[in-house]
Amino acid sequence: MTDTDDEYRPGLEGVVAELATQATIEETLFLLYEDRLPTPDERESLRASLAANRTLPAEALAAVRATAEAGGDAMDALRAAVGAAHVDYEPGDPAADALRAAAVVPTAAAAYWRYHENEEPLAPNPDLRHAADYLRMLTGEAPAERAVRGIETYLNAVVDHGFNASTFTARAIVSTESDVLSGVTGAIGALKGPLHGGAPGPVLDMLEEVHESGDPEGWVHDRLDAGERLMGFGHRVYRVRDPRAAVLSTAAEAFYAEDDAGFFESATEFESVARDVLRERKPDHRLDTNVEFYTAVLHAGIGIPRELFTATFAVGRVGGWTAHALEQLENNRIVRPRARYVGAEGRRYVPDDER
Repeated sequence: MTDTDDEYRPGLEGVVAELATQATIEETLFLLYEDRLPTPDERESLRASLAANRTLPAEALAAVRATAEAGGDAMDALRAAVGAAHVDYEPGDPAADALRAAAVVPTAAAAYWRYHENEEPLAPNPDLRHAADYLRMLTGEAPAERAVRGIETYLNAVVDHGFNASTFTARAIVSTESDVLSGVTGAIGALKGPLHGGAPGPVLDMLEEVHESGDPEGWVHDRLDAGERLMGFGHRVYRVRDPRAAVLSTAAEAFYAEDDAGFFESATEFESVARDVLRERKPDHRLDTNVEFYTAVLHAGIGIPRELFTATFAVGRVGGWTAHALEQLENNRIVRPRARYVGAEGRRYVPDDER
């Protein structure tokens, strides 16, 4: 058990909603790093520092390009880019390393997608806010303020969530006195796993299929009868509706005008039906809506490709990884969990002729 100040805790739903819907990602990062909101001058200073660090070295861009051309996914590209981000930069100061990591992840994600689509990546624009520049580098167009607010709400909502697998990985790595960029590289590898960061894409696939079927209740029963799980439901911590889902649901609704309202209404109807059916059929499991459900709806509304859903998760969560890494280093002891041996006793080496 490790004490931490960098953690979302149940009971803070109102605070999380306020932060997610009102703060810029720069303000949230400053809060994680300094334990308070910044003054306007401090916010601008952090914005400028992030902008100054967003450019990837040529070697990192080459790694991203090679990954895309070889058919690798976005998380492979992020891992390669962050691993190469020190080529023109010498890690050493943990706070500077944290800022460097937070700055380059969105650049790498956007560059991967541009290469994936046979387009050249766009250089960062130092005049834009961090979230706005991510969308611009991704799409090639100046983002509407509504889109910036939507993605910023998402990034703030997922920036940290306790000792999840990727955060624990980052802390374990830096506890060896490795650098923060190495910790983030390892965390990206953990987030790549479908049990941690891979659900929003399949959620969108599911919602599109349900929308086409026009029969959400029948669809749910058919899947449960087949022994399949419903994507977007269930969480290792929550036994109630994930409070972040409410924040993202509200944010997502703004992107569905009258022409697209049917899809959002279909998603909310499906959520209601699925919750009722899960309570009826699995009363002991307490499976409820998790953050990935409305992440998929929001990202689709903003226009983020589903291939980048997990990478966009990393754009937000890197703030939590780096804050935890800095906290680990404040009073560091190497992370060394103990294992309980449950194998056979009294084993010995057996010569070849006795095997």
